[in-house]
Amino acid sequence: MANFLLAPVTAELIIKKSRFLARIENVDGREEAQRIVAGLRCQHPGAAHVCWALLAGGQSAAVDDGEPGGTAGRPMLEVLRHRDLDGVLATVVRYFGGVKLGAGGLIRAYGDSVARALAEASLVPRVARRQLCCVVPYAREGWLRRELLAAGAVLEAVEHGQAVRVVLSLPCDQADNLRRRLDENGGGQILWLEAI
Repeated sequence: MANFLLAPVTAELIIKKSRFLARIENVDGREEAQRIVAGLRCQHPGAAHVCWALLAGGQSAAVDDGEPGGTAGRPMLEVLRHRDLDGVLATVVRYFGGVKLGAGGLIRAYGDSVARALAEASLVPRVARRQLCCVVPYAREGWLRRELLAAGAVLEAVEHGQAVRVVLSLPCDQADNLRRRLDENGGGQILWLEAI
C-alpha cells in the first residue's frame, strides 16, 4: 500500500561548498508539481539548479534541470519509490559552491538530500476513498452530521436548498456499511444520489 506525508518535510545538505535544499510534499499531479517548481525558481533566483521528482497517481517524473543526465531526478525518484510513496513531489534546490562533485557525487548528494528529509517524515498509508452523495430533510441534518463524524467520514460539501444535499467521502471498505446503517436508522428520509 502506498504512503503519503502527514506534513511537508525539508532538509539541508552542504557538500564541498554546494548547498542542497530538499523539500518533499504531497501533490495531486504533474500540474501542481510544475507550479511548485516554478515558484521555487522565483524564490531562489541565485540557485544553479531546481531538480525534482514526482510520483503521483501513476504519473512520474525525474527532472535534472541542467545537471548531467540521470544524476539528480532519477536518484531522487528512486528514494521516493523505495519508501513506497505516492502523491508526492521531491524538490532539491542546489546552490553551486564552485567545486564539481562528479556524477557519483551528484547522485549521492541528490539522493541523500531526499533521504535525509524523509528521515523526519511521518508517513500515512494512502487509503482508497469512495465519495457518496445524499439528500436529507433539514430535520435530519444534525443527526446525519453526527453519524458521519462518528464514522470518520469527511464532509466535502453541504448545500442547503429545499433539502440538505451532502457530499461525503470515506474509505472504500467502510462505505457500504455506513450507507446501510444510515438507511436503517434514517427513517426512510435519506435519498442517495449518484456519486459525483
